[in-house]
Amino acid sequence: MSLIPATILTGFLGSGKTTLLKRVLEEAHGQKIAVIENEFGEENIDNDILVSDTNEQIIQMSNGCICCTIREDLRATLQLLAAKKRKGLLDFERVVIETTGLADPGPVAQTFFMDDEIAESFLLDSILTLVDAKHAPQQLDDRQEARRQVGFADQIFISKSELVSADELDALQHRLKHMNPRAPQKTVHFGEVALGEVFDLRGFNLNAKLDIDPDFLQEAAHDHGHDHHDHVHGEHCNHPSHAHGGGHHHHHDDDVKSFVFRSERPFDPAKLEDFLGAIVNIYGPRMLRYKGVLNMKGTDRKVIFQGVHQLMGSDLGPQWAEGETRSSKMVFIGIDLPQDILLQGMEQSLV
Repeated sequence: MSLIPATILTGFLGSGKTTLLKRVLEEAHGQKIAVIENEFGEENIDNDILVSDTNEQIIQMSNGCICCTIREDLRATLQLLAAKKRKGLLDFERVVIETTGLADPGPVAQTFFMDDEIAESFLLDSILTLVDAKHAPQQLDDRQEARRQVGFADQIFISKSELVSADELDALQHRLKHMNPRAPQKTVHFGEVALGEVFDLRGFNLNAKLDIDPDFLQEAAHDHGHDHHDHVHGEHCNHPSHAHGGGHHHHHDDDVKSFVFRSERPFDPAKLEDFLGAIVNIYGPRMLRYKGVLNMKGTDRKVIFQGVHQLMGSDLGPQWAEGETRSSKMVFIGIDLPQDILLQGMEQSLV
């Protein structure tokens, strides 16, 4: 049986997850999708869509989609679904896991990463984060969970952009990009997203594509150490959600930030492994996502590397092309990570 792709849908309360889900479930897209509601004991807000007063945890919908509510463990639910699919009791092609508005998608992603039984049946495709343009500036200021969800994303959908000015939207997009330069951003209206933009994004697979906007990196690279967006807030700043119009020098010192290491010297595999092993031991819980395409001594192929929290994995990618500059680049996204220690350690792991 080929692996079942899984998508994690996250985003703050009111960002439009339910609308997006409803659309995915009700649209006649000819795909059979199992939706897992990750409740974690919260009030289930989506009663109107997902009938929850039955004792049956799995509900089959008229268009072939399946809904289930997790009351215990995600792992058990996934295994149950896979087993029922294998026995021909349930027919579905993919899984969408909706996490609650306050959840950290990290542990959900880790389930796919480290659990051998789950990995034999499922393939984590990507983490999608919905951001509500109107309330995001305040939520990002006030709630670390909202910042973490942005840091984890493989793809960001911005909803309710019609409720804010072009300048406000621009400032928000710039802020999100500083937190997570890996995730493409798309503005969407009322959860109306084409399914092609939701599924099979391969945001999690170990591929050689590291989507980071080159201009963003140039700009970040000039700063060396003192990021231009860390100025002290002047009197003119109306805390907590400084609503400065589209100035690109945004004044948010978010704890979720990203930075990039790049070098044209090859890495010494043993040194790099020691260094990263030591780093995730100390900072793992604060390391949301890190991913790199690396030039390693001893191989003619690119080494694709990625991690979530303490878990990391690497894979051999395609060969370096004839005449291609062999360079490494690695992006780190995390909470208050010591940029200088990380960059220096990476530097010291080079040949």
